[in-house]
Amino acid sequence: MNSDLLVPGTELSELSFSNFIDWFIHVSDIRIHLKNQPTYIISQFAYLVGTLFTITHALYRGGRLPYLWFSIMLHGLIVESISYVHPDVDNFWHSQTPIMFLGRRLPLHIIFLYPCFLYQSSIGVAKMRLPKWSEPFAVGLLVVLIDIPYDIVSVRFLHWTWHDTDPNIFDRHYWVPWNSYYFHATFAASFTFWFHFFKDKLCTSDGKWIADKRKSREVLCAILAGLLGAPGGILMFIAIYHPLHDIYQIHSEVTFFTIFAIFLLIIWVGDRKPKSDKVTKELSHETHWTTWVLLAHLILHFFTFLGITIFFNPENEISTGIREKLGPCDEYTYVQSALGMLLRKRKYLCPTDYDEQYFDWSCLPDKKHPSLGSLWYTTCGVPFTNRPEYILIISLICGLAAVIFYNLHFQSEGDSVFNYKFTKHNVTVLRKKKK
Repeated sequence: MNSDLLVPGTELSELSFSNFIDWFIHVSDIRIHLKNQPTYIISQFAYLVGTLFTITHALYRGGRLPYLWFSIMLHGLIVESISYVHPDVDNFWHSQTPIMFLGRRLPLHIIFLYPCFLYQSSIGVAKMRLPKWSEPFAVGLLVVLIDIPYDIVSVRFLHWTWHDTDPNIFDRHYWVPWNSYYFHATFAASFTFWFHFFKDKLCTSDGKWIADKRKSREVLCAILAGLLGAPGGILMFIAIYHPLHDIYQIHSEVTFFTIFAIFLLIIWVGDRKPKSDKVTKELSHETHWTTWVLLAHLILHFFTFLGITIFFNPENEISTGIREKLGPCDEYTYVQSALGMLLRKRKYLCPTDYDEQYFDWSCLPDKKHPSLGSLWYTTCGVPFTNRPEYILIISLICGLAAVIFYNLHFQSEGDSVFNYKFTKHNVTVLRKKKK
């Protein structure tokens, strides 16, 4: 496959690769992507910067933070890989980017998205000093907060497309499946639980964020958390979403706000629990310079998607690559849910009867849809129906995030939480660290 395949109007009914390396990684000319999808390049840049900033924080602060960052990366790779190989969850297709992995399915920046979401959330929530049974749920909801502008703006600008009739993602919020928010909350909470659980069971150290001197134990904990984050998230789908949605036909918006309410209640109860007076007296509020690095990324992240909404036009975006295969409108197949139920969906995307109003065929000759049987083809962005509404929604999320992260980083315990340790007499001692 070569860059000519990225020319709008190109169609393929099957993909072939010359060897394993060609399947595993593909590099294309960034100029093609800048021409056809400039906002996608801007988004990717924000995540590459976020990766650099989060790893800088992790490595400079040390302790368990580098293991946390590595474990999050592993968790993300596992989740994404499962999504492309398991037919029951293979329901979205990223637009092509300059560097793609796994048969043109996995963009480079998606690998780095997970630390930008999960690491940022973990650091912010750590400063709340919640009980261990409450902390994972706070991380989960904070990940959703970071995700919302990304999800809403990216799909509107054709950075990926969703399966049109998959019942698990059929219910939408600004074309974002409610289950996308459910997924981010539950999988992040699961990962966070396992990361601290294995530390308590397998490692020996004087503090929550102080690393075990046996590096092999910390690596083992990081690997186990990365492996079990997804299964734990699936269990929370089985417990709430699948019974309510699959059996009782309850809208996915309701199932999301059900899990949201449960998470929020657990967080609130945990936050009401009195903190240890001894620890609180010993902890001085510090703002390490690396915190400003994390905040710089958050500002870049939120203003990237607000800026795209204000200054760019989705109808100028043209995406050519792997998409839901086009085919007859009257052929159906089934998705097997986690409860074992079979849920019906169309086998192919019907090009004349679909409900994905963020793309059409208007940029193609005679506005004619690609040929039936195509799985590599061109989709065209469509204009906003109400740009001010999108600007308002993203602005509100940005404002909410500003208030929350300000309070987490400047009105909570501060960066000292990553340094304290306990002596045998339960007295906190702070490690000296340059600001």
